[in-house]
Amino acid sequence: MRLLLNIYLAAGLFFLLAPPVGAVDLQELIRQVEQQYRGQSSHALVTMEVATENWQRTLEMESWSYERDYFITRILKPPKERGVSTLKVVREVWNYLPKIDRVIKVPPSMMGGAWMGSHITNDDIVKDNQIDEDYTFSILEETETVYRIECLPKQEAAVVWGKLVYEIEKARTLPLRVEYFDEEMEKVREITFDDVQTVSGRTIPLRMTVHPLDKPEEKTVLHYRDISFDVDVDQSYFSLRNLKRR
Repeated sequence: MRLLLNIYLAAGLFFLLAPPVGAVDLQELIRQVEQQYRGQSSHALVTMEVATENWQRTLEMESWSYERDYFITRILKPPKERGVSTLKVVREVWNYLPKIDRVIKVPPSMMGGAWMGSHITNDDIVKDNQIDEDYTFSILEETETVYRIECLPKQEAAVVWGKLVYEIEKARTLPLRVEYFDEEMEKVREITFDDVQTVSGRTIPLRMTVHPLDKPEEKTVLHYRDISFDVDVDQSYFSLRNLKRR
């Protein structure tokens, strides 16, 4: 009788603690979305168009990544900026400026600064694939086709945002929109995704547009012109020496 009682108690505890059938692992879902452009390794040619109140510029860049912690991107055009590069290793970032042949490590105080003059920040470069580690998640809204997921920073996480809200298409696990809130919980930025295509067996949006909400006439558009996954590159490639290659 005691054995049966223990079995019943254990079974009851299991059903109390187990997630309901069909429950979504939100942390894993966010991780999948954030890793969609990475894979084990990747290579990409990207066009970045930046429009501000006073000027516009277009950059063509070549990028490599390995797992989630290693990333290099290098400007190809325009010619006057060719060779300007960024290296990310885990949570540290360096920039290389070929005109003065100098490597500059980005200090924590500059993480909120604009990357390559765009509406993307240095902090985005560092944290874009660490969301699943730095935040907790809950469903704000669920329809037949879309999840809206609220992401609140963990107490110990060193992040700049007060909250994120992801809008994700269920069927293809595609990001549709990400909303960014400051520490006062005011929405200050959003990123939208489109031009969905299948590349190397992955269905991904090839264009993302960053909108600063305090400057509605401004935006940054990143458009992947070519991307391939599981390329022949490993951790050793992501070094300060390779950062300076032209």
